[in-house]
Amino acid sequence: MENTKKIKVSICTGTACFVMGASEILVLEDSLPDELKGIVEIEGLTCLEKCKNTECGKAPFVLVNDEIITEATLAKVLDKINEIAENSK
Repeated sequence: MENTKKIKVSICTGTACFVMGASEILVLEDSLPDELKGIVEIEGLTCLEKCKNTECGKAPFVLVNDEIITEATLAKVLDKINEIAENSK
């Protein structure tokens, strides 16, 4: 996996997102399989400013690379990370 591109995960920790479930997604690192721990960068952001645009969907919001996940759950985020990792092999 040395040549594997990093997967960047930005978790919105703004009030709406945090209350709607982002707090549960912040434990993402503990849920990653060992083979993905070295390629996933996780950060919390105070606001992704998606909740202001009703066309974006509902909180919580997580950005995985350049793709926004609405109504994000830990399972949805893990699925997206696995999908990106598989496609980059």
